Amino acid sequence: MASHEVQDVDPDQARQLIDAGWRVIDVRTDAEWADGHLSGSFHVPMDQVVEEIGGHLDHPLLVVCASGGRSMRVAQYLAAQGVETANLDGGLHAWEAAGLPVER
Repeated sequence: MASHEVQDVDPDQARQLIDAGWRVIDVRTDAEWADGHLSGSFHVPMDQVVEEIGGHLDHPLLVVCASGGRSMRVAQYLAAQGVETANLDGGLHAWEAAGLPVER
């Protein structure tokens, strides 16, 4: 059974989760998404999570935003629903700062 605690992960840990089959959910706005996102991630804007997340619940979820604040709130909500989640600490900014690829 999933814990209600959300793990904050750094970009290297996030890559390990992705390699292990975790699905990446990007909760930023449409404009932010269009500026760049993790390859293979799914765009579910924060204000649409309740309605749109259902199709992604067959995987543990790594939640991403620009800096980690919005994604942490979404990850906490999902964890409270029993979903296994992690938050990318520092968000896409940390991912890019670590030299990891962004799809544009």
